[in-house]
Amino acid sequence: MTNPIYTMGIDVGGSYVKGVIMKYDDATGDHKIVDKQTEKIRKRDPKDVVVDAVEMLLERNQLDYKDIAYLASTGEGEMVIRKTGHFYSMTTHARGGKFFNPEAKTVVDMGGLYVRAIKVDEKGKVMDYKMTGQCASGSGQFIENISRYLGLAIEEVGPMSLKADNPEVPSGICAVLAETDVINLVSKGLSTPNIVKGINLSIAGRVVKLLGSLKAESPIALVGGMGMNTGMIQAVEELSREKKKVDLVFTSNPDAIYSGAVGAALWGGYRYYKLKEKEAAVVA
Repeated sequence: MTNPIYTMGIDVGGSYVKGVIMKYDDATGDHKIVDKQTEKIRKRDPKDVVVDAVEMLLERNQLDYKDIAYLASTGEGEMVIRKTGHFYSMTTHARGGKFFNPEAKTVVDMGGLYVRAIKVDEKGKVMDYKMTGQCASGSGQFIENISRYLGLAIEEVGPMSLKADNPEVPSGICAVLAETDVINLVSKGLSTPNIVKGINLSIAGRVVKLLGSLKAESPIALVGGMGMNTGMIQAVEELSREKKKVDLVFTSNPDAIYSGAVGAALWGGYRYYKLKEKEAAVVA
C-alpha cells in the first residue's frame, strides 16, 4: 500500500507562471488539486516570480519544501531552481487535459506562443500531434496585445466576443499585419465585440485546420490560457461545424490555464512512485 503524497507542478510560460499543489494517491487513483496560483511575470525576473508563486502555495497550505514529494517543472524549466525534475510541456498539457476531461481523445493546448493539437491515449500519453508555428497572430499573446489596444482586460475578451453580431476577420497572416488590420477596423467604426469575435475566428481557423490535419477525434479538451476564453470556444465550435460539416464535441474547464502545471504535478507523482518501486525492489 502507498500513502497519499503532495506534488507540485510549476508551468513557466512567456507571460505567466502557473502553479498547483496536488494530492496524489497512486494506489486509489485519487488525484486532486489542493491549491493553485497564477503570477503575471510582467518585467520581473521569472526566477523571482517562480519563487513567489511556490512560497505562496506552500505558506497557504502550511507546507514546506520537504513536504513536497516531487516538485515538477514544465515550460521554461530552468527558471525553477528547486525542482525535482522537468517534463516536456506537450506531455504535461496532454496529461492535464486528460485530467480535466477523462474521456478526451484529443487535447488542444491553446497557449501564449502557439497552438498544439494532441492525440492522447486513455492514460494521457501523447500519440500524435500537430502544431502551429510561433506566429504571434495565432496565439494568446496576440489576443493580449489586441485587448490592451482596445482597452479590455483579458478576462473581458471572451464575454465581449459573445456579443458580436457582424464580426470581421483580420486578413493579416503575421502579427504586425493583423494588428494593422485591427487598427483599421477601429478607424472604420467596427464595434469592439465584432473586432474581438473576428480575432477569435482568425485563431479558431488555425485550430480547426490543425484538428483536420490530425484527424482529431471527440471529445476534444481545450486547455491553456485561451481555453478559458468563452468567445474562442464558441468560435472553434462554429468553424468546426462550418468547415468539417460535423459536430465535434469540445470541452473546457475554468482551470484550463493550469493544464501544464497539473500535468507536471501528475507526472511527478507517477515518477515518484516508480522510483519508490525500484528502491523497494533493490532492497528486496
